[in-house]
Amino acid sequence: MRKGTNDMNNNELTGCWEDLLRARFGVAPQVGRFVEAAQAEVAEEFARVERVAEYNQAKVLAAFQKHEIAARHFSGTTGYGYDDIGRDTLDRVFASTFGAEDALVRPQFASGTHALSAMLFGVLMPGDELLSATGKPYDTLEETIGISGNAPGSLRRYGISYAQTELREDGGIDLPGILAKMTDHTKVVHFQRSRGYAWRRALTVAEIGSAIKAIKAARPEVIVTVDNCYGEFTALTEPTEVGADLMAGSLIKNPGGGIAPTGGYVAGRKDFVEQVADRLSAPGIGREVGSYAASYAPFYQGFFLAPHVVAQALKGAILAARVFESLGMEVLPHSHDVREDIIQSICFRSPERLISFCQSIQRVSPVDSHVVPYPWDMPGYQDQVIMAAGAFVGGSSIELSADAPLVEPYIVYLQGGLTYEHAKLAIMAVLQEMVKKGEIELP
Repeated sequence: MRKGTNDMNNNELTGCWEDLLRARFGVAPQVGRFVEAAQAEVAEEFARVERVAEYNQAKVLAAFQKHEIAARHFSGTTGYGYDDIGRDTLDRVFASTFGAEDALVRPQFASGTHALSAMLFGVLMPGDELLSATGKPYDTLEETIGISGNAPGSLRRYGISYAQTELREDGGIDLPGILAKMTDHTKVVHFQRSRGYAWRRALTVAEIGSAIKAIKAARPEVIVTVDNCYGEFTALTEPTEVGADLMAGSLIKNPGGGIAPTGGYVAGRKDFVEQVADRLSAPGIGREVGSYAASYAPFYQGFFLAPHVVAQALKGAILAARVFESLGMEVLPHSHDVREDIIQSICFRSPERLISFCQSIQRVSPVDSHVVPYPWDMPGYQDQVIMAAGAFVGGSSIELSADAPLVEPYIVYLQGGLTYEHAKLAIMAVLQEMVKKGEIELP
């Protein structure tokens, strides 16, 4: 009598797995075993990630229950969208989860950059100064601020000045530098939690909170904003829970859970959120309008799944770190580091190897696996960028993806993964390609 799958012992299951890897993905058993060994070495880190996910899942569930989410909240609206219960209650669910007074969650936000731009324009006026506390911000904000280019709608063209302080050599916040840099014109001090295209670690919520406390002690009137992209649900708390006046992010990153089809959010102090709403629509209209004819169900369901999906992405990133550091490559963060964003940086020191890595990730994608990505002049970026993103939601960074600017020392930024199993399989496929090209030798 033929054995059913459930009757197979571990050795038989391993054999089936290795046969499938070789037949469908060309991955040799030795590559698979190398990755399995790396996985065993990060069991403690995986356990920590899962504990954080359990905590954050409880926070989200409590918010859903507090606001009595029901099927009526999923229905879309048309026209002006007055009294849109699904839209308005979604705001409250985000605010409750993030420990904020209020939130503005909208499909009308085209991207994280759009949400960040609306946040900054909402609280800055001509004559004010924006001080970046974490060095130069992410590339796509440069033209918004006016650091590069000369766009008519930039902050600089509206008479808003800009200054920045650099992070310390260890990647921490230079608090004395920030306090010394602030002037009577400093209206906003801005933190970027994640690394962007920089070889640095993500900031912890705790150190952001300590910096906010010192800034407020020195100048209580200063508004503190945080770019929270890639950071949601990676820790037990969010910046709004440690004193940030506003934070913003994208729904096609962490908080959308891989299901939200578009959108972004801004959360924080109620009066400031209202100002941002006026910037998104029009003064005097604010958040009262803005319909969405499709169902809100993907936004609610994505947010509910987000803690688990973020944990899947984090585990994939940890495994990638362990695999590549075991091969002597430079990675940041290291596999045993505590993480506060979903991004894994890997330094290749070769444009060819970087491009090959991204192309390998694309080949193991569920969507557009047949497409070959190449570097191109992507809007909003100062250098050519290559992006591997075979995603169900176009441009989604919570789905497994890899991107990099083509600049020395050729660092790729790997992030996302709706399931850990997919991330693990992709790492095996990338490793196999590197072995095939003679770029590495497995120990």
